[in-house]
Amino acid sequence: MPEITLLAVDQAHEGFGFIYQGGAPVCRTCPYRHACLTLEPGRRYEVTKVRSVTHPCALQETEAHVVEVKPVPRAMVVDARSAVVGSQVEVGRYPCARLDCPNWSICAGPSLPPKQRYRIEAIVEEPAECRVGRTLKRVDAV
Repeated sequence: MPEITLLAVDQAHEGFGFIYQGGAPVCRTCPYRHACLTLEPGRRYEVTKVRSVTHPCALQETEAHVVEVKPVPRAMVVDARSAVVGSQVEVGRYPCARLDCPNWSICAGPSLPPKQRYRIEAIVEEPAECRVGRTLKRVDAV
């Protein structure tokens, strides 16, 4: 069964990508919150289908379409021993101040959530460089 949510009419088109930030205070009393607030905060999603149903959205102050979405894989690094396709890993920001590292943005950067579970979908074969000596692998995960 596909994941669904509501998006403003101008955002509701196939291929539109977004990072779900969670509900706003105005969403707490919305009668459609159970359809809209179903995604995981901090995850990237892509619209796969736009349904013809619309509802009023108090947050956007416009009509919102019901859309089907799928999680988008994101590049990240994990401990090399955990890098197994199909496995679940809990990933967070590594404590690292080496801004000169080529993998810093997917290892310790601010775009990563503090801790979240992901499923590994693909592994990049060459090891990820780590300037503090960790043995890491670059993966794509959802």
